[in-house]
Amino acid sequence: MHTNFPGILLRLSALSITISYCSAFYIPGYSIRTYEDDEPIPLHVNKVYSDNTQLQFPYYDLPFVCPPTGKKHAGIASGRSVSLNLGEVLRGDRIMTSDYDLIMGQDQECRYLCSHETTRAGITRAQQLVEDGYVAEWIVDNLPGATSFVTVDRTQKYYAAGFKMGFKDISLVNNRPRYFINNHLTLVIRWRKAPGRAGNRGAKVIVGFEVYTKSIAAEGRNSTGCPQDVHGFDSGMHLHIPANNTNLASKYPSSSYLPEQDDSDDGATLTIPYSYSVYFREDTRVEWATRWDMYFNNQEESTSIHWLAIINSLVIAGLLTTVMVMVWNRTVHGDLKNLREGSLEEAKSVLRRKKTKNGPTSPRLIEKSGSGLLEQTGVLDQDDDDSSDDESIDDITGWKLLHGDVFRTPAYAGLLAPTIGSGMQLVFMTTSLLLLSCFGVLNPSFRGGFVSVGMGLFVFAGSFSGYFSGRVYKTFGGMNWRKNTLMTALLFPGFLFSSMFVLNLFVWAQASSTAIPFGTLIGIVALWLLIQVPLVYAGSWVGYHRSQPWEHPTRTSSIPRQIPAQAWYTKSIWTVLLAGLVPFAVIFIELLFVFRSLWQDKSGYYYVFGFLSVVSLVLIVTVVEVTIIATYVQLCAENYHWWWQSFFIGGGSAIWIFLYCAWYYFTKLNIQGFIPGILFFSYSLLACTVYGLLTGTVGFLTAYAFVRRIYGAIKAD
Repeated sequence: MHTNFPGILLRLSALSITISYCSAFYIPGYSIRTYEDDEPIPLHVNKVYSDNTQLQFPYYDLPFVCPPTGKKHAGIASGRSVSLNLGEVLRGDRIMTSDYDLIMGQDQECRYLCSHETTRAGITRAQQLVEDGYVAEWIVDNLPGATSFVTVDRTQKYYAAGFKMGFKDISLVNNRPRYFINNHLTLVIRWRKAPGRAGNRGAKVIVGFEVYTKSIAAEGRNSTGCPQDVHGFDSGMHLHIPANNTNLASKYPSSSYLPEQDDSDDGATLTIPYSYSVYFREDTRVEWATRWDMYFNNQEESTSIHWLAIINSLVIAGLLTTVMVMVWNRTVHGDLKNLREGSLEEAKSVLRRKKTKNGPTSPRLIEKSGSGLLEQTGVLDQDDDDSSDDESIDDITGWKLLHGDVFRTPAYAGLLAPTIGSGMQLVFMTTSLLLLSCFGVLNPSFRGGFVSVGMGLFVFAGSFSGYFSGRVYKTFGGMNWRKNTLMTALLFPGFLFSSMFVLNLFVWAQASSTAIPFGTLIGIVALWLLIQVPLVYAGSWVGYHRSQPWEHPTRTSSIPRQIPAQAWYTKSIWTVLLAGLVPFAVIFIELLFVFRSLWQDKSGYYYVFGFLSVVSLVLIVTVVEVTIIATYVQLCAENYHWWWQSFFIGGGSAIWIFLYCAWYYFTKLNIQGFIPGILFFSYSLLACTVYGLLTGTVGFLTAYAFVRRIYGAIKAD
């Protein structure tokens, strides 16, 4: 029963170093798209988004941009929607073909697009998007249009996906804010010679797509609609329509003050001209296979902080491992050793008493004589054994007293079994996603792949959910396995779907592209009811009918033991909070990068899954060790209600993560508006629930294995 915890920690450290080097590895794509000279290149427009809100909008739904004309470009009519996978739809993508003409190798100094008349409402909408810092996402050859930056030391260049819709400044005349729209875009397509035979034939591949913005006033344009001086200084396209004083005077007849902003629809419009330039530049420094590295280069500056997160995690895990070794060697192992020695001395004492009472006569000889003395001797021996057991039990204290109650079926066992099943479903999904990301299969070039594959894994893992739920339910002595199957298939997935549906109503009301279309909702319901539910049923049938329940090493007594008064730190809520603080300390540094990518820097990509996998692995080890220690303390306090307690202890860090989300919202973010705030806290609560269910399941299974191990080492009937 010796466990080499330091050896495990050493191997874990070596594994963490190995996995961390996978942080930048990815598969850039499944096929290389090559272009010949003078071949048209399609440009797709997607959406606009902001770091200050969760609301995204389709680009062509904006009332102040040039709408699609329907003309064909690169053989495809503009305004046509591109087929999207499930992940792209769920993340708010609405990709459509555009009217921008890109011809491989042909530079265009200026190309006029359109002049769009915008009403007061459209101007107000544009001002609000500029105020909130919205950026637009366009796509060329699966690369998002990027704003180019250089590092502080000017030694390295990196990209941030998207480009600003406009900018804001303060008027020197009246000290009021002014809003300008970027109505001229310079598109720089970076290319290099295609690899292999295609390159020998003159084919080229695209390795970069940069967008440079400029605001140019409507005046001073030539006959084609382009600015006379594209590269010169310009005052900019001011988003402003003068107020209609006549209309305002009639609207406020009794007021001596007339507002400067007029939101009424009086038919006034502002014409915004749009134009663009295109330049093709050869770049031999970037390979097609590494063209996405430009979007990740800025993350390399934080590598030292990621290593700090790993060291922090390993230090905490090492301290816990030391505590585990002390608990095991000095208490649990010592208790088991003393118990074995006590049992051996007790057996020798019984044997001596038998010899004193019966003499040297062998029991086998008495049995052969048929005089019936064996039955009488057996009764005397049984009395001696019972007396000896009573004497030995008086000397037993702590967790050993609970041998008749420790495996008693918990309260609400019919709820615990489906919960553990859903937790195992999440464990399988999360583990698979991290492995696929570390191997480079899931990467930003596979747009929406993380969500799509995650959804598929979650549905497929329904069989694991049903199996573990059915087997745990059978272990608890449950009889109605079909009811347990339905609860497993409907409880947690139903909670997720209903929560997302309610939140979707808020997003629908804002006309955001983040709103899930009705057809997609029907598809998700079909995946749930037509695929996952049958898989849960099949897994539950195997777990309940084809598998044996987990055997318990001790028998449960018919009368429950009374639980003595408990110390404050062993009570449920305090134990959960104190135990949950340790796993939170393991991951809070890495959480900072995850939060920054999700909420604060949406133009970047979080792609350091090697580091995340290491921290997650250390997190699981920490949850295991914390749960074992907390469960042992609870059993020593003669409290055998460890089933639910171990689950809550394992998931206790979810509470601290949610509090961390609240702290991050109020101190780091600039999210404005009621609906974005509701979405932030709702999504955070759902994420923490999923995390708590996963780690809680790990904690439960750990405590179950630990309790079976220590009670399996003693003989208590």
